[in-house]
Amino acid sequence: MEYNRFLTYSMQRVRPVKVLLDGDKLKYQNLTVTAMDDEGITALKAGRKSTLYIPYNQILAVSYARGDDGDTIKDIYQTTASKGEKQ
Repeated sequence: MEYNRFLTYSMQRVRPVKVLLDGDKLKYQNLTVTAMDDEGITALKAGRKSTLYIPYNQILAVSYARGDDGDTIKDIYQTTASKGEKQ
C-alpha cells in the first residue's frame, strides 16, 4: 500500500486526509483515521462524530487534506511558541 504512510500520519497526528473511495461511484472524502487493522481502517468523516469502517480494497488513493502540507516540524515550532517556550 503506497498510501499507508498517509493513513498512519492521519492516525498519529489526528489530522484529516483526502481519500478517494471506490463504491457505486468514485468520491473524495476528508477522513481522520482512528484505527487501522489488516483488513481496513476506522475513520471519522469531517464534521461528524460517528465512525465508519472502510476496507482497504475500497481505498484508491490518499493525500494530504486541503491546507495541510504534512510538515510536522512546523507543528512542533507552533506548539512550543504557543506555550511561550524559546527555541
